[in-house]
Amino acid sequence: MKHIQRTSLLHSIQEVNNTPDIKIISGIRRSGKSQLLLDYIQWLQISENNVNVIFIDLRQLAFESLCEYHALHEYVEAHYLPNMHNVLCIDEVQMCSKFELAINSLHSMQKYDIYLTGSNAFLLSSDLATLFTGRYILIEVLPFSFKEYIAYFGESVDLQTQFDQYVIEGGFSGSYVYTSATKRTQYVKDVYTTILQRDLVDKYHLADNQVLSHLGNYLMDNVSNISSPYGISQELNRMEISTNNHTISDYIDYLCKAYVFYQVNRYDLRGKKYLQSLNKFYLADSSLRYAILGTRNMDYGRMYENLVYLELRRRGYDIYIGKLYQKEIDFVAMRRSEKIYIQVSDDISSLETKERELAPLLKIKDAYPKWLIARTRHPEYDYQGILIKDLATWLQEGF
Repeated sequence: MKHIQRTSLLHSIQEVNNTPDIKIISGIRRSGKSQLLLDYIQWLQISENNVNVIFIDLRQLAFESLCEYHALHEYVEAHYLPNMHNVLCIDEVQMCSKFELAINSLHSMQKYDIYLTGSNAFLLSSDLATLFTGRYILIEVLPFSFKEYIAYFGESVDLQTQFDQYVIEGGFSGSYVYTSATKRTQYVKDVYTTILQRDLVDKYHLADNQVLSHLGNYLMDNVSNISSPYGISQELNRMEISTNNHTISDYIDYLCKAYVFYQVNRYDLRGKKYLQSLNKFYLADSSLRYAILGTRNMDYGRMYENLVYLELRRRGYDIYIGKLYQKEIDFVAMRRSEKIYIQVSDDISSLETKERELAPLLKIKDAYPKWLIARTRHPEYDYQGILIKDLATWLQEGF
């Protein structure tokens, strides 16, 4: 399989090199967490002369004896070297029973620089505060961006055609080794099925996955639509899937903790307050939608909005849905003192569509940047102070 070094993610780990925190590399299954850890180890060995890397991959038979926390602890201590930068890297840490006891003990010694990856069933973000007594840092790994997709396959003569392919094939690079579309789709389906069964049904001891499966399908089919647990439960009941809003709320929480979906809150721009009800949900990768639901009820505008959300997340923004009077702003993206208002659209070639998409942005009176990102297929231009950006070009730029 071809290897692409994910420079921006690698830089995120390099920034916390040799800090006292436990570093957790997290993200949806098959997003490249293990490879990122290996790339970091390689960087350490090249850039530092005084480094002692203790690498343990608990998937390998050679480390099977370490799947017990006392043995893991003893192995690490036996490989410690004084007067060195001792870096402990454990891949698939959850395969060690009671691993948190060993990690907390090693961390308390203040002599190891610790990095962990693991199954989301055991390293869900909500569990980390309970598992680890020391401070930890999350480094989130998403599937390949469009820029990384281009790096893998090489630049096409036609950027827009390559973008259309990416929307369908998505960012799970493990699927790229298959030459047939059917095999690639099956790979993505298998990733999703594994998440539902191992990370959710097994972890939370769910009686069956029927409600969970239908909920996942519903959220995929309604990406970027405003939703509520009550509304979703009513819709599933109409489909003769017996459930209630409390169960739906719990299951949405499970899906978000496993990084399959991201919930985005709404923000009242006029009242400057967060709105608690009616949120939007975005999918971790567009290929999941196509693999599970195919092209039925296809709405490219909503999938493009999903891609913009993921890219903003990759670029380190906090993201909200803006509400101004009765208008919705697709995204309010904030990063430190920076703020950008963003609308996303498919085709704005007609004047009517363009004016409709621009209207919410034109009502905002502050001086922060305003963007309309769409499939313009043209260079960036300005319209009454609003920057009109081509979606494929903006994604290609990356960080």
